[in-house]
Order: sequence, then structure tokens, then C-alpha cells
Amino acid sequence: MIRISSLKLKPGHSYEDIINAVSKKLRLNPFEIKKLEIIKRSLDARDRSDIHWNYSVDISLKNEAEILKEFKNNRNINKSDKKQYVLPQRGTMPLKCRPCIIGSGPCGLFAAYFLAREGYRPVLIEQGQCVEERIKTVEKFWESGKLNPLSNIQFGEGGAGTFSDGKLNTGVNDKNKRNRLVLETFVENGAPERILYENKPHIGTDILCTVVANMRNKIISRHGEVLFNTKFIDFAQKDGKVVSIALQRENEIFIKPCSVLIIAAGHSSRETFYMLKESGLNITAKSFAVGIRAEHFQEDINKAMYGSSYRDLYGDSLPAADYKLTYRAKDNRGVYSFCMCPGGYVVNSSSEDEGLCVNGMSYSDRCGSNANSAIIVTVNPEDTGADIDPMKGVEFQRELERNAYIEGSGLIPVQTLKCFKDGKTSLNIPDNPSPQTKGGTSPADINKILPRYICDDIKEAFSDFGRKIPGYDADNTVLSAVESRTSSPLRILRDEHSESNIKGIFPAGEGAGYSGGITSSAIDGIKVFEEIYRRYAPR
Repeated sequence: MIRISSLKLKPGHSYEDIINAVSKKLRLNPFEIKKLEIIKRSLDARDRSDIHWNYSVDISLKNEAEILKEFKNNRNINKSDKKQYVLPQRGTMPLKCRPCIIGSGPCGLFAAYFLAREGYRPVLIEQGQCVEERIKTVEKFWESGKLNPLSNIQFGEGGAGTFSDGKLNTGVNDKNKRNRLVLETFVENGAPERILYENKPHIGTDILCTVVANMRNKIISRHGEVLFNTKFIDFAQKDGKVVSIALQRENEIFIKPCSVLIIAAGHSSRETFYMLKESGLNITAKSFAVGIRAEHFQEDINKAMYGSSYRDLYGDSLPAADYKLTYRAKDNRGVYSFCMCPGGYVVNSSSEDEGLCVNGMSYSDRCGSNANSAIIVTVNPEDTGADIDPMKGVEFQRELERNAYIEGSGLIPVQTLKCFKDGKTSLNIPDNPSPQTKGGTSPADINKILPRYICDDIKEAFSDFGRKIPGYDADNTVLSAVESRTSSPLRILRDEHSESNIKGIFPAGEGAGYSGGITSSAIDGIKVFEEIYRRYAPR
């Protein structure tokens, strides 16, 4: 096949327009193209008078060698170098027990999916509900405030990413094509094919829920087992090797033999972290970040990114615009946007009684009236005492969440940027724009929730962000708090084969400190699957 890069097409184009652009570039009749596959698509909005899509495509022709020879001096026309994911060599050691996976977020789900596909009959253990029941529980929480500590935004099938924007882009080096494998697996289970080539793929929480359920059903069809409402509470070891795990379902505790244990608990699995540390796993602290959510009208963000007259030039053919902002504060801390949700919602994502945190979520169409993003500040281990005790980072997060719960009287604390800067509680819920949330809101003073140095850095950064995106630092910008679950505050140490100091235990994913986001977590799950595949023969 032939790879053609830097194809420019106008917004609103059709598939036939892509065919015609390729034909024109190669001076061919469109009927000579046997097959066309889109490899990459990105939006170039640097010149607002000429916003366009950039494509890379692979095509199949009868006379490819002749075409490559004719265009040998054109750097945008080359022989396709498309590569596929390749499994490592399978091991031969017998497995004493079925491999067990703790947590059904992206990491655990993908590890279980590929173990099941290759005949290992894994057992996937999740303390929360299946995604169908979890959706009902979460919606009930948003309506009533009644929290289920075991199944919520953070816990349950699909993990925390299930109720997010469903972003699938990652900065992970992908020389082994695991990233592509993740996207292909999503498509096989109901995601749209466009995620295979979009520069910033996303599927939204609505599609992600369907994909997660389909993956679970395939695990079961391939002789895997999925245990919901089942909590991992302990493990036993002998001679430095895991030999069994203790599980709890309602009031029943039962022991399950286990010689291969993947711990893919999410970054909010605080009780599990304490148990693992007390049981002898080596755990260290790492940096993380906390802050607030900022909301603006999506239309204002569109105009800032595309130009004020973008609708006259392009109509409704452009997607809801996103952004990425970074700033280095005077105290040398990083302040940056995180998990930006075009046309999205700020959601109450609490998982503990009398603690409150927020996150961002979008549906696949991103058609909400507001854009929101976390604006967060780096917190280092020495800031919290975690350099001495790694669990201090967890306690720091908990303290902020207790502050937010108290300040908002159990509801999402909201405040305008002007009141935040002035240190005054907003007297009313802002209405221009009004908060677009899942869960109730309450006027509050965010200065009472976060440490002063965090607040000062955020205030300082907003002035810089306003120069980069006009209007970003407007007085009526809506803020909500607290964004405290950006990543795990600790790392469960593992060796070059992804194994902990207790043999047979494989810490993985975001909670263990090795990923950040849906795709990188899924990739880490595949990495751990590969380590098991290299050692053991399937059952």
C-alpha cells in the first residue's frame, strides 16, 4: 500500500472528497483506487481563515511500484509502513490457579480480556456493580445525594473513566502498537471506527458504557469469570509468593486460591492501598495535582479557538473546540489544564461519605452549552509529608474533600472567579454562565477548601490563561471544587517484569501509579497480560 500524508480538506467534506483529493495528488482516475484507509486525521486551526483537516491515508493500487517511482522525491508519498501488534512467545509453565484481576477499570478489563482471549480463564473481581446497574446508582446519587461507597463514579465496572469525556489519546511511546490494539478492541466492541484515526479520539461516557459491557460479555463467553459486588480485602503469602486472596460479598468472606494476582485498583482505592502497605508491598509516594474546575460558554471557547466569525466561514462543520493550557507559577509549581471536556458537565464524583470531589464528563456528541476543564497545581511528596509516609498524600486528598463537603454543605461548591480572587463567597449560584453539573451546587468560597499556595498559584495562572484565550479570566468564570482525583498519590513498586516484591502480584494501572487515563491504563493492562503470557501456558 501507499501512504499519502498532508492531504488538506475543508470542514464539511465527504468521503468522496478524500478519494478525489488522493486521485488529484497522484494524477489518477478515482476508479483506480482499490482500497483507501484513513490512518490519521487532525484539525489545523492555526490560520482561522483557512481551517482545514489534515489527513494521512493508505491506498491500494494495481501499479503501486510505478507510482512510488514516479513520486520518489515527494516526501508525502511513500510506501506504507503500517505495523501490527505481535504477541510475545507463549510460556510453558503450568498455572496452579486461574489468574485473578482486582478492578475492572481499563487496566483490569483489558488484562482480563486478553487473558480470556488466549485461554487463561481469568477471574475479574470488582467491588462495584456492573455498568448497567452502576449507571442507575450514579444517577440516583446525583439526584438525591445518597452515596453508595462501593459503587459510584470512582468504583464499578469500567472504572472512573466510564463517567468522563472518554478521551483515548495518550502520550505513551507505542513502538509495540499496543495503543492501536486498544483502539481496535474498542471498535470491535462497539466504538465508532473514527477513533482509529482521529488525532484526539474520544467516545464519551454514553458509548463507553456500551463498550465496557460488550467486553465483559466476551470475557465470560471465553470462559472467564466476572464477580461484581465483591471486595478484595486481603491476600496470603508463603515464602514470598501470593497463595490466596480473601474476598467479601455482603457479609460473606471467602478465600480463593491464587498464584497470579493483577492489582488494577483505581486511584481512589484508598482502603486497598492501606491494606497492601500493611501486608508488605513496597509503596512509595509520587507527585500528583489538585485544584478546581473552570467553566465557560462553549461558544466563547469556539470563537477564541476558531475566530469570532467561524460560523460565517464554516457553519456547523467544526467540532466543539478544546484547549490545553500550562503555566509556571512564581513558586515554580506547574499549573495546567487537565481533562478538558468540550460541551461537558462538572460531575459530583465522590466515593466517600462526608467527602466531595468533582470531575468532568462529556457525552459523545459534546453538545452541552458549557466547556469545562480542571485547572490543577502540582503537589510534591514533601508538601504533604508523603516523602516520609507515602500514605500522607492520600490523607491530604481526603482533607481537601472533607473541606469541600463542609463548604458546600454536601453539594458541589461553586464560585465566580472574581469572588475567588476577592476571597468572598458568591451570594448566589452564577447564571451567566450557570454551572452545568451532574449533582447539586451551592455558593461557596473555594479559598476555604484548598491550601493558600494552591489558590495563589491558580489565581496567578488565570491572568496568563486570559492572555492566551481572551475571556478565559472573565470575572463571571464559574469555578467548582475540589478536583482531587487527577492521579494516584502513590506508586506500588514493581520490577522490569511488572512484578512486585511479593512474587505473583502484578501492580498495574492508574491506582498503582503506572498510567494516567483510559488508554494508557489499558496499555498497562496489556503489558501485564504479556508478562503472564510469556511465563505460563493457558489452562
